Amino acid sequence: MTINIPYLDRAFPLEADDKNLLAIAFPNEIDAPQSTKETIRNALASPYGREGQGKGPPLGEFLSGGKKLLIIINDATRPTPTETILRGILPTAAAQGYGTGSITLIVATGAHRAPTEDEYRQILGTFYGALRPRSIHHDARNESGMVQLGATRNGTPILLNKHIFEADRIIVTGSVEPHYFAGFTGGRKAFLPGVAAFRTIEANHRLALSPNACSLALEGNPVHEDMMDALGLIKAPVFSIMTVLDKEQGVAAATAGDLMASFYGAVEIARRIFCVQVPQKADIVISVAKFPMDIDLYQSQKAIDNGAAALKDGGTLILVSSCRDGIGDEGYAKLLSGSKSPQDAIEKIRGGYKLGYHKAAKMAAVSARATVAAVTELPEERLKSLFIESAKTPQEAVDAALARANAKGIALPKILILPDGCVTVPEVS
Repeated sequence: MTINIPYLDRAFPLEADDKNLLAIAFPNEIDAPQSTKETIRNALASPYGREGQGKGPPLGEFLSGGKKLLIIINDATRPTPTETILRGILPTAAAQGYGTGSITLIVATGAHRAPTEDEYRQILGTFYGALRPRSIHHDARNESGMVQLGATRNGTPILLNKHIFEADRIIVTGSVEPHYFAGFTGGRKAFLPGVAAFRTIEANHRLALSPNACSLALEGNPVHEDMMDALGLIKAPVFSIMTVLDKEQGVAAATAGDLMASFYGAVEIARRIFCVQVPQKADIVISVAKFPMDIDLYQSQKAIDNGAAALKDGGTLILVSSCRDGIGDEGYAKLLSGSKSPQDAIEKIRGGYKLGYHKAAKMAAVSARATVAAVTELPEERLKSLFIESAKTPQEAVDAALARANAKGIALPKILILPDGCVTVPEVS
């Protein structure tokens, strides 16, 4: 059969024998008959209260009495429908007396770079003209713009952007999906790492080396624990709007109200969508990083990690991602390229952690037990330095993987395809 593998603005055709194909695992579909606008409006009309307290106050009541509103929004690496969310909340803010001059939008970049102007246009949409002058981005390395608040139970120093403490009302927006070491994105991540200092993020992400820091895990996950500890230090009232996206990156559901109650509500929906059952582990896994997660290898690595969950030891993991912006953060790449082997990289990371090394550790762990290949715009030599083979097309990569499997005596290698690998978490039945 022929399977089309998405890549940039086109698709690669892949010919695969039906008897080799284990599954094409898309995120699950749930009933979402409403438009995105209606979904968000309905979520705002039925906000979550604090856990165990039933329905919370509506947005208008939450905003009443405030004078300075801070809205935390995602950067362009997240497919959150920020423009539609703003369309849902700004009329209510205006009705409560918040003029444009009393609203600040902060892009929760974490340790990522600032958005480009084109990315601001992508994020804000039709609100670009009105709200771009009121939009700032978080700069994790500018500690003069931070407030220091002590430390978490794990010893992570907490420094957060001062704008968090200058507002008397905060609205957090985001999307909830599985995350390879925080358990899930969204909710509390808006603050840490979203608007945290570099050294706060670095200390928090070091905890990703723990075996308890993995996709779907919240209880006992030290990364999540840090985020919760930071959240408890926010003084201003916080209202949350979380979306859960479907396999086409449309809005499948939305939750609003209390930050953690709405987050946990979205988590349950995300589990139903993104956790998919597969009958067994595969010899070959093709994992696709879709837009916007194909921006660079740093972000696309999530597709490697998810695909590896359903890959046999000694198998082949094929990443399909343009990595149109390159490697991303260079720290993890330098660590890998300066190592003799994946195991050597893991030992170096144990000896001294820097931000980004958790990414190297996760990648090295996969390369240590399997072949990793990539269809990407990155140069072949650069990939080789990261223990990744280069392929021009998915067909070339699959043919090579089949030949390796056959050479090992595997008569009928099984292929699993994850067309949205950054958010699809395969669970072996």
